[in-house]
This record gives sequence, C-alpha cells and structure tokens, in this order.
Amino acid sequence: MGKYFCDLHIHSCLSPCGDDESTPANIAGMAAINGLNIAALTDHNTSKNCPAFFRHAKTHGIVPVAGMELTTSEDVHVICLFRTLEDAMEFDSFVDSHRIKVKNRPEIFGRQMIMNGDDECCGEEEHLLINATDLSIEDAWNEVTARGGACYPAHIDRPSNGMVEILGTFPDTPEFTCYELNDKESDEEYRKRFPKLRDLVKVVSSDAHYIWKIAEADFSLELDDEPYSSQKVRDSLIDLLSGKGGRADG
Repeated sequence: MGKYFCDLHIHSCLSPCGDDESTPANIAGMAAINGLNIAALTDHNTSKNCPAFFRHAKTHGIVPVAGMELTTSEDVHVICLFRTLEDAMEFDSFVDSHRIKVKNRPEIFGRQMIMNGDDECCGEEEHLLINATDLSIEDAWNEVTARGGACYPAHIDRPSNGMVEILGTFPDTPEFTCYELNDKESDEEYRKRFPKLRDLVKVVSSDAHYIWKIAEADFSLELDDEPYSSQKVRDSLIDLLSGKGGRADG
C-alpha cells in the first residue's frame, strides 16, 4: 500500500468557467509543485482535454485520471472517473449525444479551448458545456459503473449544483459508495445529517477553475500499488471509490 496525495476534481480551459491559463500542461505542472501524486481532469460534460493532460502528467511524474464533471438532468453535478483514457473518451462520445446543444457565447461564459499534446489550442467547443444533460443521476451512475468507472456526487457541501441542496437529501439510490466535499471541515455536519455517509468513502477535492486553486498535498488515499504502475494506481483508486478496497486517510 502507498499513500497518495490527490486532487480528483480539476477544470481546464475547456470548461467555460475555467481560466484560459489552466491548460493541461499548467495543471500537471502545478499539481507537481503542490506535491500531489494523483490528479484528475474533470471538465464540465467533456473529457476532450484528457489526452493532452495524460501526456503532460507523465512528464511531471503525476498519475493522471481521466474524468468528467457531469451535469445531470436534475442539475446535480456528479464526478465520473475512469480506469483508462480510452474508457473516458468513449464516455465523452456517449455524453455528447445527451447534451442539450446551445451555442456558447464566449464573451459571457468564457472560451472552451481544446488543447493538443504541445499545449496549443487546436479548436474550441462550439456548444456550451455547463448546461444540464438529459441524463438522470441514475443514468449517469449506471453508465459510468457499466464502464468500470467510479461515479459519485460532487461537492455535496455546496449550494451550487450540490446533490443535497438540489434534492434536499442524500438519496438511497443509486447506491453511491463515495461522496465529495469541497471543505473537509464540513464533513461532521453532513455525517450528522446523513448517517449513511459514515459508511462511504470521503473525497476532498478543490474543484479548481484556476491553477492556483489546485489542492496542495493535504487529502490522501491509501492505495495498493504493487507491482507499481500508473495503471495499477488508477485501478486501485477506482476500486476504492467503488467500495472495493483501499483506505481514505483524509
């Protein structure tokens, strides 16, 4: 087992609310500077900057995780993480067919830049990424877990797009095995409100939209990493978040 400091909720310049300087290379570099071992790229309703992020994370010695922050039809944000880049890109294509296509207005919402492996803008997403998809929370969980990934509610301690604020509760279904907090100090409050959380894996992530907001080495997970490989670490991470093993230290 190894101790891994991580931030599993980071946005790049592809998210319209993400800073233009939050390129895959800059995110990987800042993650390394901050002492992180694992970083997940989770743009709104897309994974299209994950291929470039994987390349730059390798350069900086960071274990990359390909993911997405999906907006469900209930307007709830859920984190979707995958074992492989290929799984994430296949899910990206699936989600694209369930997005409600509205033209982006960069002057209002911000640019949505797709970056290549040289950290150069090679295109822009034409349609706004932050609006809700037609996928329910149940749909999202089913689709991600069917692909061997982990799906769990994002920032349940925040009013904006948080599951608790939107639904008024932490539902019994889907059978989430994990939840995310933005502020680790809020954990006891939410565990008192929803005792079932005590049996779930807690993740604390930054939801960074600017590179200087990426988490420092604070929240950690104990993961099986023998024999070591980045894929072994990713598999152990997904196993933990899916309730199949490992330990969260916090």
